[in-house]
Amino acid sequence: MNSKTVKSFKSFSSFTRRDFLYRAAAVGGTGLLLNTMNAWGMGMDSTASAPPALSGSGKGKKVLILGAGLAGMTAAYELGKLGYHCQILEARAFAGGRCQTARKGFSLTELGGEKQTCDFDDGQYINHGPWRIPLHHQSTLHYTRLFEVPLEVMVNDNDHAFVYSENAGPYAGKRMRVAEIKADMRGHVSELLAKSVKNKQLDQELTADDQRLLLDYLAHEGQLAGADLQYKGRSGRGFTVNPGAGLSPGPGTPSDPLGFKDLLASKLGNVYSAVQDFPMQNTMFQPVGGMDAIAKAFEKRVGKNIRYRAEVQTIRQNDKGVTVTYKDTGSGKVASIGADYCLVAMPLSVLRQIDTDFSDKFKKAVATVAYAPVGKIGLQMKRRFWEEDEHLYGGHILTDLKGINTISMPSYGWQKKKGVLLGYYQYQTAAIETSALSLKERAAFALEAGQKIFPQYTENFETAFSVAWHRVQYNLGGWAEWTEKTRAAAYPILLEGEGRVLLAGEHLSYLTGWQAGAIESAWQQIARIHERASA
Repeated sequence: MNSKTVKSFKSFSSFTRRDFLYRAAAVGGTGLLLNTMNAWGMGMDSTASAPPALSGSGKGKKVLILGAGLAGMTAAYELGKLGYHCQILEARAFAGGRCQTARKGFSLTELGGEKQTCDFDDGQYINHGPWRIPLHHQSTLHYTRLFEVPLEVMVNDNDHAFVYSENAGPYAGKRMRVAEIKADMRGHVSELLAKSVKNKQLDQELTADDQRLLLDYLAHEGQLAGADLQYKGRSGRGFTVNPGAGLSPGPGTPSDPLGFKDLLASKLGNVYSAVQDFPMQNTMFQPVGGMDAIAKAFEKRVGKNIRYRAEVQTIRQNDKGVTVTYKDTGSGKVASIGADYCLVAMPLSVLRQIDTDFSDKFKKAVATVAYAPVGKIGLQMKRRFWEEDEHLYGGHILTDLKGINTISMPSYGWQKKKGVLLGYYQYQTAAIETSALSLKERAAFALEAGQKIFPQYTENFETAFSVAWHRVQYNLGGWAEWTEKTRAAAYPILLEGEGRVLLAGEHLSYLTGWQAGAIESAWQQIARIHERASA
């Protein structure tokens, strides 16, 4: 994640009264603003919905692909349809790259860390890599449709979820429903703006009809009551006692709105927005049973071309082809393999550690790109208390608790006995600090924080699975972090490749961190390979 986006609780800057009215009127909205997630896609849409239509044949030509992540397998699948012989070298014992799901029996050993084997119950899992698919990412959805990978809704936004801030002034340390904050902030601001319009206090010319129509809108938007246009709360913020049958509870007891000045002082109005950022839709998708279903669907089709446990040692090329040496991590034996072209579909953080004969200019470009420290933890709970007690079905808890950032409820297994929560989703310094803890200490850290929001947390905890992506050997980071400077200096060089070697992956896109970035990068680069091979 771009560190500039990790600002869930921003400070108001000083501005004029009119600016305040307009800006505040824009604050309310339909979605919990997950600023911390914006950089999986850098706010960019997926621009392609199908692979390039390439003519001609690749028969008789060989392409060596380094890495069986989504980029590598996409390339092998599409090039294979053109007749190219594709061989994939994969250092792991399984395909998918970062497209991983931890379920019972899944093992992971971080660099310098303990071996960890997931002990969740059957049917329980955590997507510790890619987590969700936006509707805009038609390239990813192209393959889930083509490969018949069943999808289900991923609840990315839930107004009934909690916001918990320890730095919210009068509301510090108090968990609050997003709906309460939305309803009251929008209601109070609508009241203020409506009264300004009615009293002709805005320094903007409005006709009588304009004023009437604007007042009608504001009365509806803020549910303002009476001729004096007062905000007195609304049902959408929730009830103190919910309506029910009979005389008691009968119509229920409406809840009292939060005070406007206290809301402003708390700055909680800054945690949501009128409209979600582009990739962060209210409703997203996830494969049924885990995100790795996408990787497995690719593996089913190109797995015969994958050589597992093949750790690349050197890359050499000349004007006739490319030769790669690799070590079998099981036997320790070193072998070599040649091809007409090579597509390197591994993270740049890994590539720069490999012995290559790239030019100094190209090596410098590879070394320029930083990778994000990222950590996640899944917590299996013996009871779905968030559903049973709090009536939370999917969505996220947004918090400023140090090192936690987001707690998320699963969007599968509704009303089952057990479930796996995402206990933290952390970046940068927080991810680095937490990754230094033992596995038990990471779980204890997540539990201590979650207990402040859910009193049921610790007593229901059973087992955990965590990952620090910057300590995973063949990833060394969650995703590439570009800056304007590195985009200008290194990005064009890396896109072009060098000689018979080209690169692909989420890092060679403006969709860094998203599966769509890896897929569309592969689409672009196979077109380059085919063009060069056909010349």
